[in-house]
Parts: sequence; structure tokens; C-alpha cells
Amino acid sequence: MKKVTHTSEEKSFWSQRYEEERTGWDIGYPSTPIKTYIDQIEHKDIKILIPGAGNAYEAEYLFKQGFTSVNVLDITPQPLLALKKRIPDFPNDQLIEGNFFHHEGQYDLIFEQTFFCSFVPTLENRQLYAKKMGQLLRTNGKLVGLWFDIPLTGDMVKRPFGGTREEYLGYLSPYFEPLVFEKCHNSIPPRAGNELFGIFKKKSD
Repeated sequence: MKKVTHTSEEKSFWSQRYEEERTGWDIGYPSTPIKTYIDQIEHKDIKILIPGAGNAYEAEYLFKQGFTSVNVLDITPQPLLALKKRIPDFPNDQLIEGNFFHHEGQYDLIFEQTFFCSFVPTLENRQLYAKKMGQLLRTNGKLVGLWFDIPLTGDMVKRPFGGTREEYLGYLSPYFEPLVFEKCHNSIPPRAGNELFGIFKKKSD
């Protein structure tokens, strides 16, 4: 399992959440909108990143469908070890323990699933998220996934942290062309009406 630099405070926060089993984001299976998108991908040799992957059911699904480069990034080891336990054959070098903002690499596709909403929603954090996503994708690479369409409350502790379609576009538009960004029509029932599904293509450098 690869390791890259992370801050001890962030790692401790998320490690404690796993140890206390406070993982409300964990639905126990691949999210329906992302699974539907995966089922439409023809080339299984593309390089994929899932940051803040948690227990990474999407990664498990991709691996079982024959995708050969599914890279799972999380700041704590617990979910990576859980994935390895479920799938002993999952490549060790594609399990990466580290901080997304310090991660290096080039990918064809990045999946977003309850990651953006997990870190404190300062303007700086959200701008850095968009910039880093752009840096990690190859030209014409795609950022695909789900963003919570729920208002920010001003509470800087209680997750998930939401936002609006217009706000997200403001962060992402400097680096991406939105191909699709609309109310999700096939959310899982507990999140119905509260998600936006997006497909963003990286702009030319």
C-alpha cells in the first residue's frame, strides 16, 4: 500500500470516525448513478482515481468488471485494508494512503462521491479542490460523480457540507467544461432530490 504525506490532524479525525463506526456516508454498495456510468465505459485499461474513497465499493465493482488501473486514495488506512480484505487480489500499488491535496499522478478519469462534501468548506479548500482535480487529470480527462445539492448551514463541523450548482460551477469552470451537470435522476432513495450528477471534461492546458 502506497503512502504519501498527510496532516496528522486530518488523519486522526477520519481514523476516529472509522474506529467509532461513525460512517454515515457508507451505503454498503456502489452508488447507482456511478455504477450506471461505469457500465457505459468501453475501455477498461484507462487509469482511474477514486479520492476520499472510503470503503470503495465503486472500486470493488470496477475491479470485478475487469478494469485494470483502479487507484483508491484515502487519508486513513482502515478503508483501504477493508477493501483488500474483501478483494485479496486487489493490487497493493493501487491502494494509496495519503492526502488528496498532496497526491501526484495523471489520470483519465476521477470519480467524485461524498468527497467534496467531506472537508471544511472554506473558499480556499474548494478552490484548491477544483485546481487539484484539474492537475490530476490528463487533457480531456473527465471528473464524474455526485455533489450534494443541499445548502451550507454555516456549521463548520457537521458533515456533509453542501452547496449549489452555481457555486460548484464557479469553482470548476476555470479548469473544466461541464458536459452534464443536473439534478440526479437515479440517486439512491435516501439521497433522492439532494444530489447533482456531473460529467466534467478537463480543458486543454
